[in-house]
Amino acid sequence: VQLQACGGGLVQAGGSLKLSCAASGRTSSAYPMGWFRQAPGKEREFVSAISRTGGTTYYADSVKGRFTISRDNAKNTVYLQMNSLEPEDTAVYYCAAKRGTVVADNRYEYWGQGTQVTVSS
Repeated sequence: VQLQACGGGLVQAGGSLKLSCAASGRTSSAYPMGWFRQAPGKEREFVSAISRTGGTTYYADSVKGRFTISRDNAKNTVYLQMNSLEPEDTAVYYCAAKRGTVVADNRYEYWGQGTQVTVSS
């Protein structure tokens, strides 16, 4: 599975961005997908995840109520709508996929290249 994330950019605090992650490869729509982020000097952390059908979603406490994950299996694409962005959300955001069931941790096998999100105060 190959993953291509895009949609990052520079936004002011309180603003919004929508990230996309296009998956390609064999049965790519059958994989649970996740979003992670890594800020400078920090470890990569879980942000959100969605099951194959979209019926189950997980969020880190720090983004609950502000971020929404969704997927369009017809387009093999997963989205992360980010609202009310804060400077603390500044990081490189990565999408990931795994076989099996969706999980809210870093047990993902396939990773995209990352897209930079910068939130100015």
